[in-house]
Amino acid sequence: QVQLVESGGGLVQAGGSLRLACAASGSRFSDNTMAWSRRAPGKQRELVATIAPGGAANYADSVKGRFTISRDNAKSTVYLQMANLKPEDTAVYYCNLRSSLLGTFWGQGTQVTVSS
Repeated sequence: QVQLVESGGGLVQAGGSLRLACAASGSRFSDNTMAWSRRAPGKQRELVATIAPGGAANYADSVKGRFTISRDNAKSTVYLQMANLKPEDTAVYYCNLRSSLLGTFWGQGTQVTVSS
């Protein structure tokens, strides 16, 4: 059974930084594309960043240049380093694992709140 556990959310002032982590189990982590999405209050879920098994990353325009996704296959963990945070980054952030064999899985989410 695939499980994803996010950590690292919290309250930060605008301009600050946070690093989210997502530990995965139950799957061959290195074979899977990993992603971070977010849902702000009253808004649709937004795909923030993805990272392929080989390490190629893609970002939403809204976070390009500020967020960095990375992965540590030895630890089965994906990270989202967030810098220069803005109040509009406030959301629940979800880790996402995409397996061609097992399907798509989601973590429980971690709250990020950016105060102005």
